[in-house]
Amino acid sequence: MKVALIGATGNVGTRLIDELTSRGHQVTAIARNVDKLKGKAGVTAVQADAKKNDEIVLAIKGHDAVISSLRFADTDPAALISAVKQAGAPRYLVVGGAASLKAPGTDQRIVDSGQIPEEWMPEIRGGVRFLDTLKEEKDLDWTFLSPSMFFGPGERTGKFRLGSEELLVADDGKSSISYEDFSIAMVDEIEQPKHHRARFTVGY
Repeated sequence: MKVALIGATGNVGTRLIDELTSRGHQVTAIARNVDKLKGKAGVTAVQADAKKNDEIVLAIKGHDAVISSLRFADTDPAALISAVKQAGAPRYLVVGGAASLKAPGTDQRIVDSGQIPEEWMPEIRGGVRFLDTLKEEKDLDWTFLSPSMFFGPGERTGKFRLGSEELLVADDGKSSISYEDFSIAMVDEIEQPKHHRARFTVGY
């Protein structure tokens, strides 16, 4: 498949490139600074700014799927979604956040728990806003993949669980997923779509 990845040089974006290319997909890696992307096999680096509609539309046209892996605090969800629709992308997948998930065994979203430090809230509120904007879309086949609470570099184990609206917590009380295993779940969803116009989550 031909996959366009917006935000290709970030922590998750680089792992997604590795996972996609290891499975033989052709990746168009989109970023404002593409120096880090040059010379990667199976990757076409395209310089474009996610805030510039015309650049993004041109960069993602003709792909089987588009993934965005961007900071929510710096992203206008309506503008980005509009660009994806203008480009005629058959599928749009978003690297999401955990705070819009419900706390285990409750109906309360983590963002509403009052336990999140205020300095984290601009990014977290941005992620919630992005998901809420997607939920209003009727003409776009979107998927929003939320990680677990602790999301960082680690191993590619291939051993994880999938959920829907509730935060996944392991038997040891931890809620976590590595960038590497998150990327497996995302690429699995591209290859075998199961979550259409829906959010799901991944964790150990």
